[in-house]
Amino acid sequence: MNQAIMTPQNHSRNNHSRRAELDEDSAHLRDGSLLSKDECQRAADTFRALGDPVRFQILALLAQNEMCVSDIAGILDDSLPAVSQRLKLLRKDNIVSVRRSGKFSYYSLVDDHVRTLVSNILSHIAEQEEAAVD
Repeated sequence: MNQAIMTPQNHSRNNHSRRAELDEDSAHLRDGSLLSKDECQRAADTFRALGDPVRFQILALLAQNEMCVSDIAGILDDSLPAVSQRLKLLRKDNIVSVRRSGKFSYYSLVDDHVRTLVSNILSHIAEQEEAAVD
């Protein structure tokens, strides 16, 4: 059963009309008023994965280039097992993907949505720092 968060604006709407609206608009709600518990959980899981500073450093590196574990570990001055575990979690949450070539595994961001998310977070931080200086 698709549990949803209801607001006064959409209380009388049924799931059928919501489904049609989602399908028409590439899975984006026009009014942003109704999200299922599953959608909210997946979004929360993604933000949780982004919430670790070292994992975010890894994502910032991967936003620039595809990289192997040893290169990431060297740049971050971290152990191979620690970086591998972080990448495993990011893969589980479908944030990074892996390409194997011989003995090496090369990691990259899964798509431009993730790249844009990382970029937007960094822009937001820069704007906050600028506002704090003013």
